Amino acid sequence: MIDTINDIFMWNELGTITTLKEVVVTIFISFLLGLIISYTYIKTYRGRYYSQTFAQTLIIVGVVISIIIVAIGSNIARAFSLAGALSIIRFRSTIGDPRDIAFIFFVLGAGLAAGAGLFLPAAVFVMILSGLIYGLYYINYGSKRGKEKTLKITVPENLNFEGLFDDVLQSHLEAYSLLSVRTTNLGTMFELVYSIRTSDTVSEKALIDDIRARNGNLNVTILLDQQLMD
Repeated sequence: MIDTINDIFMWNELGTITTLKEVVVTIFISFLLGLIISYTYIKTYRGRYYSQTFAQTLIIVGVVISIIIVAIGSNIARAFSLAGALSIIRFRSTIGDPRDIAFIFFVLGAGLAAGAGLFLPAAVFVMILSGLIYGLYYINYGSKRGKEKTLKITVPENLNFEGLFDDVLQSHLEAYSLLSVRTTNLGTMFELVYSIRTSDTVSEKALIDDIRARNGNLNVTILLDQQLMD
């Protein structure tokens, strides 16, 4: 019975032979490699919440790519047919995080190697790169010092706010940037929105007190701080 099934799933083109057993082994190995990559993504994710759908997609993509490579083999006609079929696919969602894109290429590389039958190089590639990713995660490579927050300052309409707070911000902050200026309170006031970076030694009370001495004791807001993770 097994030999009959193997005969059904066997073809010989340009010197390549693929059997049902080889297909199953390829799927299994590419699934394991995708699982390792997905697990690495989850464990090294620095945001608040990662997408469970994306984590599962990494596994699925690896398996699909490996089977596509098996199906194409050395047949150029199949390769062009597949390229034409994939070119009409349109995706509704976009990937905003460059790190997610890197993991997609990671799983694509593993799937391509597994589909080509290079199981050992694929496994070595996944293990080494996963280890390097863990290393970058634990040393927090590329992180910025300090904490990034949003500062909102309300000023009266008749106050010339251009450069008014620069010396105060420079004395208290590591960095700052004016993001927007808008009118508020029926046009009688302006609201300045800054992106600021503070250190652990900065006193937010002292910063707010110095600003209120310049803006007529109007509202000054520092939004919830978040430690920079990337």
